[in-house]
Amino acid sequence: MLIVAFGSAALVYLAGKVHARLRDALAVLSSLVLVGLTALSYGAWGEFAYVPDFLGLELVLRLNLLAWFFAITVAAVVSLSTIFSLSYMRRKESANFHYSATLAVEGAMLGIVFAGDLLSFFIFWEIMSWSAYLLISCNRGRALDAGLKYIIMSLVGSCGMLIGLLAVYTGLGVLRIPLVAEQMQAASPGFVLLVLLTFGLGFGIKSAMVPFHIWLPDAHSEAASPFSAVLSGVLIKMGIYGFVLLMYVLVGLKLLLGVGAGWLSLRQVLCWLGAITVVIPTFIAVLQSDAKRLLAWSSIGQIGYIILGLSFGTPLAFAGGVFHALNHAMCKALLFLAVGAVEHNTGGVRDLNDLGGLAKRMPVTFACALVAGLGLIGIPLTSGFVPKWLIYRSLIEDGYPFLALAALIGTWGAILYVYKLLHNIFLGQLPEKHREVPRAPLSMRIPMLLFGLAILVFGVAPGIPLRAVQGIGRSLGLAQLKVTPWGLASEAGALNMLNICFAIVVAFAAVFLLMRLGAKGRAVAQEDSYAAGSAVPVGRYHHTVDFYGPLSRMISPYLKDRVDEFYSWLAAKGREVADLTRKMYTGYAGTYVLYIVSFLALLIFLQLMWEVW
Repeated sequence: MLIVAFGSAALVYLAGKVHARLRDALAVLSSLVLVGLTALSYGAWGEFAYVPDFLGLELVLRLNLLAWFFAITVAAVVSLSTIFSLSYMRRKESANFHYSATLAVEGAMLGIVFAGDLLSFFIFWEIMSWSAYLLISCNRGRALDAGLKYIIMSLVGSCGMLIGLLAVYTGLGVLRIPLVAEQMQAASPGFVLLVLLTFGLGFGIKSAMVPFHIWLPDAHSEAASPFSAVLSGVLIKMGIYGFVLLMYVLVGLKLLLGVGAGWLSLRQVLCWLGAITVVIPTFIAVLQSDAKRLLAWSSIGQIGYIILGLSFGTPLAFAGGVFHALNHAMCKALLFLAVGAVEHNTGGVRDLNDLGGLAKRMPVTFACALVAGLGLIGIPLTSGFVPKWLIYRSLIEDGYPFLALAALIGTWGAILYVYKLLHNIFLGQLPEKHREVPRAPLSMRIPMLLFGLAILVFGVAPGIPLRAVQGIGRSLGLAQLKVTPWGLASEAGALNMLNICFAIVVAFAAVFLLMRLGAKGRAVAQEDSYAAGSAVPVGRYHHTVDFYGPLSRMISPYLKDRVDEFYSWLAAKGREVADLTRKMYTGYAGTYVLYIVSFLALLIFLQLMWEVW
């Protein structure tokens, strides 16, 4: 799989020099082959050394259920995003690079989840980070600043991980993941905490957990929409995979729960960081007018649910966190593709106040975006309902009402921004300038329909992914859940999505019959539209423009990104220190002689004082 991914990355670029259609065909074929190979590898668990001797170390690849679950998610999202790119990237100068770098990122992500030792993990992590940086920046302009912010934050995380890797090798003498996990059980609490903090820094930055999230809004909004789908759908999930590997494999849940005590326990700190990540970015998303920036902020909020579930650590919460990683990958990738289709067909319009009524022109895109939005909220019959239900139930049953309230507030906020996104783009009146907007091309509609279908299938039959999630939890030492094809069975009450589906279908049928029996609607002119009793101005038919204005005026003073301001202050101070340092280099030999004499005098003074002491 890795040979196919990295090899096709090079071949696709060369094929683009020959003919665009050859490049496109090879890119799509390569991504589909990777899906097939990953699917066929299910059950072939094991490991092997692909480099037996690298500076005295053995580099290992391994496949288990945890790695396979994330690998199939990566392969599926990248392949559908690649198919979507056929129309989106057509006749763009950066198309060759886009396809090539996307396959390189896919290969690196597969390498991360297949890595059986920490050195291989770190190497693939760096390939992913630098390839993603180039993809984020390739649109130039503001994208260069977004890419720079991303790579600086990534380098900080990589430095933390490198310190942790060196500490593990120095302290334990091994880098093979099973051996590290075995010896970690006898390590000192301080050493365990060092490993958790150093690796946790890298994983927290990549998953965009508050307070390490500042790179994500710019990167997601400035990257090309197909790569935004990959970036939000699976790349930030590499941070989630890293957290699972760190907390449940390398350290182990039992040892993890013993780090700290009370409110200062690591579990409590991570849970509350997850809760904060749920609430604050969610309401910042509500205030956005750029469609992609809204989705970017919502990604941070949804990651909070995953962090909360993984950190809480019960079998239900863990299953909810891992399942929501899959749900978020599908829903957010689909929403970015839907916004990309609108952007493509309207000539680059992403401002929510300049759109509206596009459901009439792009019905398939609207239907798919609606399904994805409902899945993001967690509405029944979508794949988002079950994981959020598992997290809520676990928090409430174990007596953490405030964490449950934070998760519920995040869902309320998700309703607000999903409504704003869908209504401002697809509903309301269609502006005159978008009267002739065409439907999305077939190569865009097919990936969106497949994502939408998966969201609905996993919503009605959640047992399909839950069986894999349960197997992962069992392999990590968590209690087994009673999974059924339609949900869960337990002493506290069963979750049966088939019954819920039947009830919803009956309710919709009743509402439909009542509407058919009611008065018939009639078409009116666009100007014949009113909001709160007032006529909507001509040329501004959309009554949801500035719909959340009152809410924005109330909460925006409290939702400023103080973390970003703090990092900006640090950058400014660093620049001042650098400017002062530059002044030392005068170019005069006499000045440098003075520096040397002063330094020697200081050393002599310290030596004399040392003898006196």
